[in-house]
Formats: sequence, structure tokens, C-alpha cells
Amino acid sequence: MPHQAASPTPLRQRPVRAPLYTPQERARRDASVWTLIQGVLAPVQFVVFLVSLALVLRYLATGQGEQVAAVSVLVKTLTLYTIMVTGCIWEKVVFDRWLFAPAFYWEDVFSMLVMALHTTYVVAWFTGWLSTPQQMALALAAYATYCINAAQFIWKLRMARLDHAAGLAAGVAA
Repeated sequence: MPHQAASPTPLRQRPVRAPLYTPQERARRDASVWTLIQGVLAPVQFVVFLVSLALVLRYLATGQGEQVAAVSVLVKTLTLYTIMVTGCIWEKVVFDRWLFAPAFYWEDVFSMLVMALHTTYVVAWFTGWLSTPQQMALALAAYATYCINAAQFIWKLRMARLDHAAGLAAGVAA
């Protein structure tokens, strides 16, 4: 019986992913003042987060600075609400949806958890529903979800840049 050569195993191809933005959405995104606003608010919110995180951890470690830590979480929550409202406006301008545009669906879903935890902190702070250490633990849980959500958005920003670069390369190749 003749020996048959093994057929080469085809390389696994990555599934083709639709670009994050259509050309029209990219044009609206690039023309919108809300894109700039989001671009400014995101790092501001991250700095507020870092300061607040340090203050919360300081309070939990030493018992000092309870009020400043509590107020810092309120300021962080205010910046979160601000970026969420302006982000909804941005989505409406770019995708003609206030929230849950397909391109950012899962980021928006997870943002709801982030908002819920931050809001729960505010309610607990105003009502005294939890002890201060419990409130600070809740703030840390909110901050952990914020970090995951921020990573989701950074990943999407990277995907948008890769899509844009691929589009430019395809345009040059044509």
C-alpha cells in the first residue's frame, strides 16, 4: 500500500470582526466635541480615582482621614456620573443611541454595575446604612469594577486604532 503524505493542517484564521465604526460613525465621532470631552474627562476621572483610592486605603490602614476619604469617593462618583452622562450624549451623536450601541454594548452593561456600586456607596454614606469601614470596602468594590470597565474602554480604543490603521493600509494597498 503506498504511503500517503499527511495533508497540511490549515492555519487557524481569526474570525473576521466588523470594524468598530462605520465610515459615517467615524466621521461623526471625529467631528464631535463630545469626543474631546470624553478624552479629557477619562484621564481626569482616573486621577480622581487614584487620589481617592490612596485616601480610602490610608483610612483603612490607619483609621485616619475618614472624612477626606469619604468625600473623595463622592467626588469620584460625581466624575463618574459626569463621564457617563457625556458618554451617553457621545453615543447618541456617534451611533444615534443614548446607550447600549452595539459597538459598546458590553462596556455599557458593565458600566451599569460600576454606577450601581458607586450609587450604593452614596446612599450608604448619606443614610449611615453601613459603618465607615463597610462603606470604604464598598468603595473599593466599586473601584475594582471601575478598573475593569476602564480596561474595557481602553481595549475598544485600541481596537478602533487598529481598525483605522488596517483601513489606511487597505487604502494604500488598493
